[in-house]
Amino acid sequence: MTDCARHRFGTMLLVLLLALAGVVFAGLALGSSSIGASDVVAYATGNASDMAVNVLANVRVPRVLGGVLAGAALAEAGALIQATLNNPLASSNIIGVNAGSGLFVLLFACVAPHALGVSAAGAFVGALASALLVFFVSLYAGASRLTIVLAGMALTSIFTAGMNAILIFNPDAYVNSSGFLVGSLSGVTASELVIPGCAICVGLLVAAGQGTRLNILSLGDEGAHALGLNVQRTRLILLSLAALLAGAAVSFAGLIGFVGLVVPHIVRFFAGHDNRRVLLLSPVAGAIVVCACDTVARTLFAPFEIPVGICMALIGGPFFIYLILRSRKGEVDGRS
Repeated sequence: MTDCARHRFGTMLLVLLLALAGVVFAGLALGSSSIGASDVVAYATGNASDMAVNVLANVRVPRVLGGVLAGAALAEAGALIQATLNNPLASSNIIGVNAGSGLFVLLFACVAPHALGVSAAGAFVGALASALLVFFVSLYAGASRLTIVLAGMALTSIFTAGMNAILIFNPDAYVNSSGFLVGSLSGVTASELVIPGCAICVGLLVAAGQGTRLNILSLGDEGAHALGLNVQRTRLILLSLAALLAGAAVSFAGLIGFVGLVVPHIVRFFAGHDNRRVLLLSPVAGAIVVCACDTVARTLFAPFEIPVGICMALIGGPFFIYLILRSRKGEVDGRS
């Protein structure tokens, strides 16, 4: 990057980090209880009341941290999938990765409900299996972008039917299953975040270094081969990395959709199409979007709350239709 580009990137990253800090503080300070901004400051300095400590430590901090982790993971997974498949319509929920992850979470919960890390393990296995299906469709069927999306939506329908069938025969398979199916951060605890949180942090660190490979992939298969890149192996590795991130998020946040679709497009609009920048900015932007949506969802109609997945669907659904219309007009390409 040129000095001007580096300066612009640094400014954007700083703005996003400040915005994330503001959104996190708002998420900690706002809620249906009387705990407010002054209590958050007192909690940070160790002078909070017992009630404030109880609410913040057991409810708001895990929920906000879960929103940050889920938003960062889903946004990064979306950026990886779009660039790897060269498909601007793709994301983990569109091509069936989230639904596959959710199905295996419920399956593993039925088989070993009390095993340590069962949700995280099931989520990754399901996400990886779904990503591999998409990989082989794109590899052997020579499918177009729209065909891959349609195939992913078909997989999503099948996996969703499987989840509903499990819950019909075993309603107690998963606590708060209704929230899990739409995507919710309600009831997230600190202990639930340990394993998926570690997986997300490792995944984000690895993903941050994949920008150059993705830039080479964007040249097309022949161009990438000419530069010495093993295209199919690289695609398989990157899709597996995206599956790790998406599966880890689904394991505690449920089937939150459209984060990986919307956020990378917003980042590219402001930061350009260099995947090195996109992969660094997308997690921060994704964390902002999910945390902000969750805060609005639980405070707008307090003491009642709307699952964050519903808010994301209200945002992402129209955006997806907009992308399809642009694609039909030939305005969306692999670098949009």
